[in-house]
Amino acid sequence: MESQDSRTPVITIGLDSGLNFDYSMAELAALVEANNMISVEEIRQSLDRPSPATYFGKGKVQELAEAAIEDDVHTIVVNDELTPSQIRNLEAETQVRIMDRTGLILEIFANRAQSKEAKLQVELAKLQYQLPRLHTSASQRLDQQTGGGGGGFTSRGTGESQTELTKRQIGKQISHVRHELKEIRKSDETQRQQRERNKIPTVALVGYTNAGKSTIMNALVREFGKGEDKQVFVKDMLFATLDTSVRQLVFPDQKKLLLSDTVGFVSKLPTTLVEAFRSTLSEAANADLLLQVVDFSDPNRDEMMATTEQTLKDIGVTDIPMVTIYNKADLTDVDYPREVGDHLVVSAKDPASLELITKVMKEKVFKDYVTVDFLIPFNDGHVVAYLNDHADVKSTEYVAEGTQLTVELSRTDLEHFSQYVISD
Repeated sequence: MESQDSRTPVITIGLDSGLNFDYSMAELAALVEANNMISVEEIRQSLDRPSPATYFGKGKVQELAEAAIEDDVHTIVVNDELTPSQIRNLEAETQVRIMDRTGLILEIFANRAQSKEAKLQVELAKLQYQLPRLHTSASQRLDQQTGGGGGGFTSRGTGESQTELTKRQIGKQISHVRHELKEIRKSDETQRQQRERNKIPTVALVGYTNAGKSTIMNALVREFGKGEDKQVFVKDMLFATLDTSVRQLVFPDQKKLLLSDTVGFVSKLPTTLVEAFRSTLSEAANADLLLQVVDFSDPNRDEMMATTEQTLKDIGVTDIPMVTIYNKADLTDVDYPREVGDHLVVSAKDPASLELITKVMKEKVFKDYVTVDFLIPFNDGHVVAYLNDHADVKSTEYVAEGTQLTVELSRTDLEHFSQYVISD
């Protein structure tokens, strides 16, 4: 009860246009909770389109103002992105702070960003969000400085100058942040190119926020991390982590891959954030396989999958093989683990489920591996050592001419050691 009292009470509002509205409002309540707030009242209105001036209709706005007084709340959270004039007019009518859905998500991201890159990405998105809203905020600040009620020619002129000055300052900040991000991305690209040269395949976990991606990743790292003891942060909330984490997995048969855990998606993800996090999500764009993790216990899972697939499309992730992992089956009455084509029904807490995920992942990523017989002269022992460390040696036999091996390996390694292949 005490933790609930520590959260800021808000009213959540939305326009019911009929398309997935209940799901969207439930998601808004979860976003509010992720921002250490709690919705004490939800107000809806059925309208074909928002009022250009106040989002809600006139009578509903009055009801909203009265509810804010009665509930003693100082913030109203709106289920859509509002125009600057809608925010200004609603704040004037209700006398409380108006936060639209985009502003809410930006605030959550700002509070959660840990790495320098994530912080810069959020800062860029916030600056881009603020720019078209400058007139309102700058004028309000200036009115407070000048006493508000003057309204003369001099005040208006000063207000316009202040707005232009602030625009220029934000423009400079945007350029600076973009430059810093460009430098970080150069380093990331260098690392990515190095991985490609090493021919280590990559698998990216993608999906809706809080579907269990990090839980699956941690379980696989514990099993196959081989010295990788860095666990990914896990918490039962939306956007628990924003940074893309990459870990190397080494299996008992010496096969290796890089597994990445990407930032989670959510419906109506602001365009500025999709753009800002494009580089973070590039781990998905460059992957050999995508594992889409879905909360199987959530009744809105179809909408969540549509959100994931649309976001991937928005950032240019297409034509990459995908396996859908229906996670949290332990919260349903469905049998698991099960495999149906490219769809797995699992629980990340279940060892047999993790075995199934591992099996399918390896089948997809290492499908081009071949089994070959080698005869390696004794004076080329370094080749035998390499194959023992980097391939799956099925059998070893010492003959007069050297070491005879039966090996499962990548086509890249096969090309490298083709001179030792025993011809049929």
